[in-house]
Amino acid sequence: MIHATAQIDPSARLGANVSVGAYSVIGAEVEIGEGTVIGPHVVIEGPTRIGRDNRISQFASLGGAPQDKKFQGERTELVIGDRNLIREFVTVNRGTGDGGGITRIGNDNWLLAYVHVAHDCQIGNNTVFSNYSALAGHVEIGDFVIMSGFSGVHQFCKVGAHAFIGMGCLVGSDVPPFVMMANEQRGRPRGINSEGLKRRGFDPTRIAAIKRAYRTLYMAGLTQADAREQLVTLAQESDDVRAMLDFLDRSERALAR
Repeated sequence: MIHATAQIDPSARLGANVSVGAYSVIGAEVEIGEGTVIGPHVVIEGPTRIGRDNRISQFASLGGAPQDKKFQGERTELVIGDRNLIREFVTVNRGTGDGGGITRIGNDNWLLAYVHVAHDCQIGNNTVFSNYSALAGHVEIGDFVIMSGFSGVHQFCKVGAHAFIGMGCLVGSDVPPFVMMANEQRGRPRGINSEGLKRRGFDPTRIAAIKRAYRTLYMAGLTQADAREQLVTLAQESDDVRAMLDFLDRSERALAR
């Protein structure tokens, strides 16, 4: 299952039933879990750990050095979980010493063609990155986030779980969970991702509570501090609102407004 033209470093560790296509290069300190399929012309540099049953398409480049002038060759890593789909020309860089040292991608994510994930990003589970979407360094992406085509997130920003970033939208501030951003430059909140929540089994009561929280935060004319006080009350009856409140408390940048 290893093509004769593939180049695999002696220190690389490949699990059972790993397939490596023609002319792919697997570097030193790379570990690949069982059942993962690597297409032709893929380059994986280490230190990189990749889990089980991933599908990595041709011309992907994983584990390259971070594109950061502060990087001085320190040992950093890329860690990828299980059952991810990584399509053509995707690039994912390792972390930096100053940024925690690890770029991390969870499980069951789709990274479609030409996606870029920069150094020290932390991506959850069940996300979708559409074609040409990109993350700058140190970005955090929650579970079930959808990044539409040609969208991008500025460095150090956080995007909460179940958020939806519209096509061509450039995110320069933190996006709370469940929020849908408009498909325009310097994107702005445009309601909640109600359709996505329905598809994931959220019942009407849960969605109604999230809508009330959104109106409190964005439509009631309140300061963020005053809105937070009201969210504390709403969170007593909704775990989803509690998740929004926890996100606000963790946010270190301006909130998307």
